[in-house]
Amino acid sequence: MSKYLIVGLGNIGAEYADTRHNIGFMIVDELVNKAGASFSNMKYAYFTEYSFKGKSVNVIKPTTFMNLSGKAVNYWMHTLKIPLEHVLVIVDDLALPFGKIRMRTQGSSAGHNGLNNIEALCGGKTYPRIKFGIDDNFPKGKQIDYVLSPFDREEQLELPALINWTVDMVNSFMSIGAALTMNRFNK
Repeated sequence: MSKYLIVGLGNIGAEYADTRHNIGFMIVDELVNKAGASFSNMKYAYFTEYSFKGKSVNVIKPTTFMNLSGKAVNYWMHTLKIPLEHVLVIVDDLALPFGKIRMRTQGSSAGHNGLNNIEALCGGKTYPRIKFGIDDNFPKGKQIDYVLSPFDREEQLELPALINWTVDMVNSFMSIGAALTMNRFNK
């Protein structure tokens, strides 16, 4: 049975719950909810597993905080013996406008500390990722305040549909692979 590790990036704690930086957590919460599964607090992450179309799906929300996400990804990837190409990381992206969602099979971290740490600890840049656009609508020097703030009211109205779209991308990735998923979903 093929195994997958789906990683939603974010920060634990109520103060971060609905912030832009936690969109990865929000997406995997919905993925797991739709699968009828639930998370347990395990080593370095909230973890769950379920079956999807004959595949073993393992989902984590690292509890290491964003900048040390690689510690959790590395641990679960090796513990579960999941190859890097079956690890899918879901992350916020300042370079994409809000509502743009892109899958890539590799690439740079673009300065994202969570991705930097995954690259450093998990063997480079050649792992699939879904980048969820959060825009870069902040004054100079206010990036941290921006990513750690909630989505605005208009964005919140659009979030449920965008999160569902991203969940469909994740399921497509596990069903038909990255190339066909990118053709179908990267618009």
